[in-house]
Amino acid sequence: MDWDKLRIFHAVAGAGSLTHAGDTLHLSQSAVSRQIRTLEESLDATLFHRHARGLILTEQGELLFDATKAMSKRLDAASARIRDSDEEMYGELRVTTTLGFGLMWLAPRLHHFYEKYPNIKIDLMLEERVLDLPMREADVAIRMKEPSQADLIRKRLMSVTMQLYASQGYLEQNGTPAELADLKHHRLLCQRTTSKQVNAAASFVQRLLAYNVPSMLTVNNYFGVLQGVKHDLGIGVLPDYVTQDVPDLVPVLPDEKSVEVPVYLAYPEELRASKRISAFRDFVQEEIIIHRKGILVEQAM
Repeated sequence: MDWDKLRIFHAVAGAGSLTHAGDTLHLSQSAVSRQIRTLEESLDATLFHRHARGLILTEQGELLFDATKAMSKRLDAASARIRDSDEEMYGELRVTTTLGFGLMWLAPRLHHFYEKYPNIKIDLMLEERVLDLPMREADVAIRMKEPSQADLIRKRLMSVTMQLYASQGYLEQNGTPAELADLKHHRLLCQRTTSKQVNAAASFVQRLLAYNVPSMLTVNNYFGVLQGVKHDLGIGVLPDYVTQDVPDLVPVLPDEKSVEVPVYLAYPEELRASKRISAFRDFVQEEIIIHRKGILVEQAM
């Protein structure tokens, strides 16, 4: 198949429109249409259903689009590795992690990374869905469990636990629980147990709910729980990595916590030699060391 026609097909399939694809490719609509028609003739297949609102891929078109997406990701990886051979690091680094870890731990520290590497563009993808690194949905991931794919390089970064926290204002107004049974006099703020999260967190919340907590606020991510705690709404279940950056949080029943959750950094084997990956990995490890030292200082005070 003609590579140039595949490139045009990929743009049209992604845009769902000849006009929008033409704008991206700097080609006229008629030129794009002609190339697609020629490709369909060479394959003896219809790739798009035409309708008033745009184009929809046929079953054959979906098969070809899957192939061109894989090709595009491989070409992006090759391009990144070639750029990494230069002395000065630049280009895009696609990082994925959970919404809570990304917003509450990683994002506040990224200015340290940019101080060293101002020419690297980070595309930070925050979602609970595990992106497919071998298929290049992202370059590097920070995950709350060990990745299962065999063709990934993984590095254990640290462990976190889920614990109970409240604001000083809330505790002054409502009192401080002395034992778990006292939670029946308080409002519990937590992720809903049906939300995507690590099993340790859901199990910890289930254990707390056994004490007949009468009032609750459930949110689908830890950032929302944190905002509720900061605004005196109740006692929240939060990962312990937020404590250093939010000094106004007060631990509640500090001996009660979830089991440890391992945190891993992972990236595809094919990016082993990537200088951008190495720079980001070293940055995260350095920030974790600083984070741990800060916690030890707090505990000693």
